[in-house]
Amino acid sequence: MSTSLSIVAIIPARYASTRFPGKPLVHIHGKTMIQCVYDQVKSTPEIAEVVVATDDDRIEAEVLRFGGKVVRTKPEHPSGTDRCFEAYQKLNQSFDFIINVQGDEPFIQPEQIRTLAGILTPDAELATLIKKIEDEETLFNPNTPKVLVNTKGEAIYFSRQTIPYLRQYTDKKDWLQHHTFFKHIGMYAYRPDILAQITGLKPSALELAESLEQLRWLENGYSIRTAVTTIETVGIDTPEDLARATKK
Repeated sequence: MSTSLSIVAIIPARYASTRFPGKPLVHIHGKTMIQCVYDQVKSTPEIAEVVVATDDDRIEAEVLRFGGKVVRTKPEHPSGTDRCFEAYQKLNQSFDFIINVQGDEPFIQPEQIRTLAGILTPDAELATLIKKIEDEETLFNPNTPKVLVNTKGEAIYFSRQTIPYLRQYTDKKDWLQHHTFFKHIGMYAYRPDILAQITGLKPSALELAESLEQLRWLENGYSIRTAVTTIETVGIDTPEDLARATKK
């Protein structure tokens, strides 16, 4: 990465959640979840600015309480990508790249953000993180998107299905021994002009089939660079996830 690149990290955070309402404000080891995420991102040297993008008074008040920066966005955004774009516009500052850090990843490591920032160059359009799959449960779990990459490290396709299909090994228990599979980690970097373009695209056929918005970008010809992390992520989607993550 060029050291001259300026990067803003935007953390989309909604109060409403079907499976876990109000999760940005739950406490984890004495801090709210949103502060945990904010502090981890803030401690990453490559990040010039950190901003929470929210549509909720309670989340806004909490971010201001711990001294963070927050931008109010419309409630009706269909995705975190759209929320990031509105927040970026409201900043009235120019950055070379925007990194979208999920607001429900309180254990995100600065090293993961550094890994993603490390593959950014002025000609990059989009970038994201991937991790080698080590266990069968993850490999065959449709809730864990998988990704195929080309020889340049760019994403070819994302799927909830296990890809590629190893035709010569009929016993799927052997698959991890014979191929390197990658799962997708939902942290994105966008060049601002590309972010403006992709938020104007209509949902695509592949996106609707798999329910993965990044397929819209691939289907429209955009390039997504990938960086491999060895660090596991712990997303919090349900109260049970939180209980498991904080269990000592």
